[in-house]
Amino acid sequence: MDRLFLDTPLSQWLTALGVCFLIVLVLRLVASYVIRRLGDLTKQTRPELDDFLVELLRKTKGLFILLFGVWVGAFFLSLSPVNSEWLRRALGVGLLVQGGLWATAVVNYFLARSRRQQAEEDPSLATALGALGFVAKAVVWAIFVLLILQNLGVEITAILAGVSVGGIAIALAVQNILGDLFSSLSIVLDKPFVIGDFIVVGEFSGTVEHVGLKSTHIRSVSGEQLVFSNSDLLSSRIRNYKRMEERRAVFTLGVTYDTPAEDLEALPGIIRAVVEKHELARFDRSHFRSFGDFALMIETVYFMKVPDYGTYMDVQQAINLEIHGVFSERGIEFAFPTQTLHLKRGG
Repeated sequence: MDRLFLDTPLSQWLTALGVCFLIVLVLRLVASYVIRRLGDLTKQTRPELDDFLVELLRKTKGLFILLFGVWVGAFFLSLSPVNSEWLRRALGVGLLVQGGLWATAVVNYFLARSRRQQAEEDPSLATALGALGFVAKAVVWAIFVLLILQNLGVEITAILAGVSVGGIAIALAVQNILGDLFSSLSIVLDKPFVIGDFIVVGEFSGTVEHVGLKSTHIRSVSGEQLVFSNSDLLSSRIRNYKRMEERRAVFTLGVTYDTPAEDLEALPGIIRAVVEKHELARFDRSHFRSFGDFALMIETVYFMKVPDYGTYMDVQQAINLEIHGVFSERGIEFAFPTQTLHLKRGG
């Protein structure tokens, strides 16, 4: 007579164990073979989908394979309803844990793909991708933990209510940190500036060196490092000089009131000829603008075709020197503040 174990004949247990062992062995051998073949294939092709499949297989844990083998073997058992329910729940937990691992692998795959495609263009993207990856994984596992609890028969409605109240309290406690975190994501996604840009924030200016989760580091013109919280930085007015295509230059010259009318009329054309000698400068206009307190004011506007500040100053200096030379040759005098005192003798 066949012996019983947990109200089930021993022969059924042996059959179930044999089937379970066979299933686990076959699945492990197949997984190892596929991983090895895909690994060889990725060495010959671009590491895209092949690497992703390899990572998914590597994330397939032995516990899940074992639970799957137990589930198949259970078909050869005459289990009581209680034992069948426990087996179903155990298999459900294993499947959900494995699903969380697979979902994590998917997140890692897309993060790595984004890094390869864009990180070279924008180094600050690595920071945002790290933050997005952390948030995505946290959301994934929060969902799977709730599903596991529900599978075990736990009432998750009360848990969700408690979590929502606790979440509000936590959010209030760390609202500054969360504000900086979302500001960091906004900086990277909206790109008001990137690493290497020269920006002006209020009275401060410098080159962006680092965009972190909480703060942004800027190297000022005088050499010191400026640290701004991301939320404060985005709430400020930012001027980004790196994105200028042209740099507008305006200067005003004052000549004396005794300058002859013909010279005064010729000055805009003279200045235009000087500016147009420089290939990097694009002349816009030059006019006798106004009568000043002590000078006749000539206003000139031109554009630099490159945004580099050093190049702009080199061209500006060359233009200034040439204008000074032309004025000297024509005998035109620059004006400076003077006062004339008229004395009237009494009768």
